[in-house]
Amino acid sequence: MAADADPHAGQPVEHRGTPLEDAERAIVLLHGRGARATGMLQIAEDLPSEDTAFVAPQAARATWYPQSFLEPTTENEPHFSSALALVGDVLDDVTDHVPRERVLLLGFSQGACLASEFVARNPARYGGLVVFSGGLHGPEGTTWDHDGDLDGTPVFMGCSDRDPHIPEERVHDTRDVFESMGADVTERIYEGMGHGVNEDELEFAAEMVGDL
Repeated sequence: MAADADPHAGQPVEHRGTPLEDAERAIVLLHGRGARATGMLQIAEDLPSEDTAFVAPQAARATWYPQSFLEPTTENEPHFSSALALVGDVLDDVTDHVPRERVLLLGFSQGACLASEFVARNPARYGGLVVFSGGLHGPEGTTWDHDGDLDGTPVFMGCSDRDPHIPEERVHDTRDVFESMGADVTERIYEGMGHGVNEDELEFAAEMVGDL
């Protein structure tokens, strides 16, 4: 595939913590728009680290796709499909060493939207999914019909009630889709938080990692 058709091909993947070949569990971290994988790894400082491998792919030009996740998916191609493919490649590498049932995907903002889409499109029993300020892609009025079973995968969704980028209704819609696919979803909406991650969210994520 030509580079312009697969813009995230060959992007670096950062690692922290226990080497994958020695890890009991793994966390795949997906950064937001304009951010860096190395910055996303700072979240590892708030999560249980014993026997844990932290893996963070880097988006080309620090952006997974150019437009809002509320635009039609076609408006974000080929970046969107390339980003999904990179996450899939990273997960394949991780699951060569750690069972999928002990792998948790965690994303913030654009990375949270990407993580949500990946899990919805590739349903299985994951160790968990953490969605910090994100949701499934598509314009207002989109309906989602994903086949497959998430088989009790724990999912946490946290977002502000007035996030400037993530409509609260989209968080609810995403929750409903994951629940219909058999996930065990916890949703928390925080009053007036803005676009960020708070201590309560990090504590919940740490509990999920501890349960892996």
